[in-house]
Amino acid sequence: MSEENNFKPVTVEKPIPVSYDLGNLAVFDPNPLDGTKLTDEKELNKHLDEVTRDNAQLLINQILSLPVKTTTESNSSDGGQSSTITLVQLPEPLTPLPREKSVPKAKAPTKWEQFAAKKGIKKKGKEGKLAYDEEVGEWTPKWGYGGKNKKLDNQWLVEVDEKAEEKDGLIDPRSLNRAERMKLIKKNQAQQKKNLKAVERK
Repeated sequence: MSEENNFKPVTVEKPIPVSYDLGNLAVFDPNPLDGTKLTDEKELNKHLDEVTRDNAQLLINQILSLPVKTTTESNSSDGGQSSTITLVQLPEPLTPLPREKSVPKAKAPTKWEQFAAKKGIKKKGKEGKLAYDEEVGEWTPKWGYGGKNKKLDNQWLVEVDEKAEEKDGLIDPRSLNRAERMKLIKKNQAQQKKNLKAVERK
């Protein structure tokens, strides 16, 4: 007997048609099992293997009938080797599956969110992290490394406020700008710790 004759056909006939959920790679077989093969353990396992094989074949046949997309990707940075990948586009799942983890609990509103809700303050949209610097002619960060808020630090010549000089003596605005920024950072960090403790107490 040749090896080719051991392979079963790819076409499978079922008395009752099966249903598919290709998005979840699932097939649902309503056909009953053969009652004569359920008493003997060996016959039962053999019968279950045959039913599973037939249903898997039906599922594969359905998957192969879906739209196929072929892409060529390079495996190396220099583009020397490339491989062709064939992808099957699955439809949206039909069967809702249970969550693996519980639904996350809603976070308690922060002090600012409570204040904003009380005063009717609406959240502003994000304006982006970059700002256009007309002097340089480029987009630069608003804050952080090379940020626009540190522009005063790098200037070799800065204007001194005469009123501030008369009141407090000669003060370098560059060091004052850095000190004010560090003071604001420490204030924000202290407020953040205070908010976290308030949330933990609830």
